[in-house]
Amino acid sequence: MKVLHFCLSCFYIDDYRYQENELVREHVAGGHDVLVVASTETYLNNMSLGYTDCGDYLGSDGARVIRLPYSKVGPFWLRKKVRSHPGVYEILESFKPDVIMFHGLCGWELLTAARYKRQHPQVRLYVDSHEDANNSAVGALSSLLHRFFYRPIIRRALPWIDKVLCISLETMDFAKEMYGLPGHSLEFFPLGGFVADEEVYLSHRNSARMEWCLDARQTVFLQSGKFDEKKKLVESLQAFSQIKDQNFVFLIVGRVHESIESEVRQLSAKDDRVRYLGWKTADELYRLLCGADVYIQPGSQSATMQMSLCARCPVVIADVPSHRPFVDGNGWKVSTLEQQISVFKEVENNPGALSNMSIRSFEIASELLDYQRMAKRILI
Repeated sequence: MKVLHFCLSCFYIDDYRYQENELVREHVAGGHDVLVVASTETYLNNMSLGYTDCGDYLGSDGARVIRLPYSKVGPFWLRKKVRSHPGVYEILESFKPDVIMFHGLCGWELLTAARYKRQHPQVRLYVDSHEDANNSAVGALSSLLHRFFYRPIIRRALPWIDKVLCISLETMDFAKEMYGLPGHSLEFFPLGGFVADEEVYLSHRNSARMEWCLDARQTVFLQSGKFDEKKKLVESLQAFSQIKDQNFVFLIVGRVHESIESEVRQLSAKDDRVRYLGWKTADELYRLLCGADVYIQPGSQSATMQMSLCARCPVVIADVPSHRPFVDGNGWKVSTLEQQISVFKEVENNPGALSNMSIRSFEIASELLDYQRMAKRILI
């Protein structure tokens, strides 16, 4: 089949393992003819949002990537919100897709995809949504943009959308309340990951623990991301410092924003059980997660949580509605520093419980998060 992924309302970043990358990779692996049409939005230095060059090239996920500029109407700050790009319909006519996956509800070119679907009704058009009350329409101007610009576009395109795929329960609520979408048009489609079989998992686990000199007695906690105050890394380290078990290890993977860098450095320097590993590629991070015993994410949401479940990690994650499907006998939901301390104490008193939690994480990941299965869903 010919599958077109539009990444014009979101970023598409080579060498990452975001949902867009994983679905593209799975479709390529399945032997399909895959095209990615993306904006120039990306991450610079794995931390700050920025922009790359336009171009046409073979991407890291194995598909052809066409990066388009924003239409030259109005100032740049407005163009990147309108998300209009030249030549989109011409690309559709040339490629002739069987399936269109439009990543991100909010953008002008959703109308272009809907127009193509209207003229080619046999084509399947899916739109995924990551928007929720935590990351969208949080300010007055943003709220106006969503209500009076994005909402009319989405409503106008809706008759030609086969399904709006929502990454969380909060996203489903937001789509209903902000955009007025009916429940039957929505489907739960969470961020996923690669669910390794037993042989691959054990190979990754053993190699990661050997590389970082971690023995079987040690309980390894891991927190990763682009760390700012919202990620609550400082709180995690403060809670960890309250437990003196010398078999505990805390791995920090990612980049630390300058706003919390000094505090993180001070806490790490006081505790030789804390190791800062720096930035890792997606594949390196996955291997580290297989080697870890518990994944920590008490702050803002990250796709690494789903990756950690696929790597069989018990989890300690923020107590928010979007996490409800992912914590069921395999970890803890926390909202305060005291609750984090309590979790560390519980693990100290009964580390053997992590084994059954790991099995449960694998079961949840296999049921909800397997990108092989999710990629096939888009093709029907």
